[in-house]
Amino acid sequence: MKLNIQARAKINWTLDVVGVLPNGYHDLDMLMQSVTLCDEMTIEDAETCTLSVSAQDGTLVPADGTNLVLRAAAALQRETGCTRGAKMTLKKYIPVAAGMGGGSSDAAAALVGLNHLWGLKLSMDDLERIGLGIGADVPFCIRGGLQRAQGVGERLTPIALHHDLHLVAFQPCLGLSTKEVFTALHEDGILDSDRPDNEAAQSALIAGDAAALGRAMGNVLEPVSRRMRPQLDEAIRAIEASGACGARMTGSGSAVFGVYSDAKACERAAAELAKRYPTCRMITTAPCGVVIEEV
Repeated sequence: MKLNIQARAKINWTLDVVGVLPNGYHDLDMLMQSVTLCDEMTIEDAETCTLSVSAQDGTLVPADGTNLVLRAAAALQRETGCTRGAKMTLKKYIPVAAGMGGGSSDAAAALVGLNHLWGLKLSMDDLERIGLGIGADVPFCIRGGLQRAQGVGERLTPIALHHDLHLVAFQPCLGLSTKEVFTALHEDGILDSDRPDNEAAQSALIAGDAAALGRAMGNVLEPVSRRMRPQLDEAIRAIEASGACGARMTGSGSAVFGVYSDAKACERAAAELAKRYPTCRMITTAPCGVVIEEV
């Protein structure tokens, strides 16, 4: 059996830090969304687990035991005692260190795909539990769609999205370290004016109201990341000037995105922004995080 898998990227409509958990991690409250931008993975039977990786932008991505795909495969084997292998090939289109969940989505795709290939019949809850041991965003990337994510991101509440939303997204500068961004946030603190309105953003998403969503979006990590990467400020302002209803950084950066009132407005903006930011692309919201096709 051979599987073709789409590992979809994510964006944060909102990201707020509401406290500190007993284990010392930040207590988050976020609205997370799968989008159509994706990495492509193939998985087929083999004697051992191997991985080859290529990135569209030429970024060197390790294919050794530090890669979350191989860590996911090893975790699944430990959990189930399965000794089967798999040949895994990964083509990366999601930018690296961008806050779009690239590594986490790849790990999610490996867990879901290998569960299918090896006939393990683990539930979604089981896969999410295993995934949490690999990375905080992995449970979301397994489930995908639109979720209210709390805790470190593992407490997921699905939200029905009845209307496709149209976005542009790109990475205008070098990537950022999530650890460094959170360390700087701890030192700087959070202003109330930087916090998103999660309830208003959730209501706007349910209603498909891009204008109201744009007003409610926010990311408390953005001021810190903007200071580390001044290009973020310039890029966000460029997206706003292109007619977006709202523009923000996703995750801890360094990718930015904008949401538009309709597909035509988004398409025009993407074409204009691509003249200045060649990696800019138009994407849409997606209902799930992993898509599998048997070939």
